[in-house]
Amino acid sequence: MSGGPAKGEQMRAGRFALGAAVAGLPLLLALLGPWWAGEPGPRGTSFTLGEGHWLGTDFAGRDVWRQVLLGGRSAVLVTLAATALAYAVAVPLGLAAALTRRAWLEDVLLRPLDVLLAVPSLLLVLLVASVRPPGPAGLALLAALVNIPDAARIVRARAAEVASRPAVEALRMQGESWWRIAAGYVGRSTAGTLAADAGVRLTGVLYLVATAAFLGVGAGPDAPDWAVMVDRNRTGLFVQPWAVVVPAVLVVALSVGTNLLFDAVRRTPARKEGRRL
Repeated sequence: MSGGPAKGEQMRAGRFALGAAVAGLPLLLALLGPWWAGEPGPRGTSFTLGEGHWLGTDFAGRDVWRQVLLGGRSAVLVTLAATALAYAVAVPLGLAAALTRRAWLEDVLLRPLDVLLAVPSLLLVLLVASVRPPGPAGLALLAALVNIPDAARIVRARAAEVASRPAVEALRMQGESWWRIAAGYVGRSTAGTLAADAGVRLTGVLYLVATAAFLGVGAGPDAPDWAVMVDRNRTGLFVQPWAVVVPAVLVVALSVGTNLLFDAVRRTPARKEGRRL
């Protein structure tokens, strides 16, 4: 019996280390790659291997390794910005809907989000792009917009359960302010749920951003972007596979590693809370 918690802690540490290792390489390349890329060299023949190019050349004769170094920053920054913006709006909305005692106010806060939930996220991005193609900042705003409804409902569901506890009613009777109850008790109690959701949501946003870039939304057709590389080089997959395989593997590794990291972090407070109880 005594080995149970220790074994669980070892598994959590192993999961954290594995997640850090899997996500570390694509993150490192995305954030520091542009400084390592150097100046572009002369272009070679399309879809060739060797000739001084570690990973060969792409469809335009450019060095694939240099494109990989340049291609991750946009996707990572857009993903992080979109996720942060989504939670910046969803958390206050969810807390306000859970803590209000007025049904009409909850309807005003949440019912407009049902309209967004009814439209598939990628379809909404493509509809907006058909009117005015967004840049990276516009794509981040769109990705945040389509993730707000689901995130707000998750926050509201968890916060409503916490708000029904006797401790919250006791805080109200003591005259505590709404802000102190929302941020100091209810918000803190929803942190574990948000951590679990953040890993999945970050992955979903990354795939949405990568798919949009693959379809030419948010990134130019020749932009150094991992998703664009997969799209533009797929015609030479069987001739020069590294131009497709390497950026695709980096996107998958970033998604899987991020999920492992968030899952490892999420398990820590739950275990500590269980010991206190």
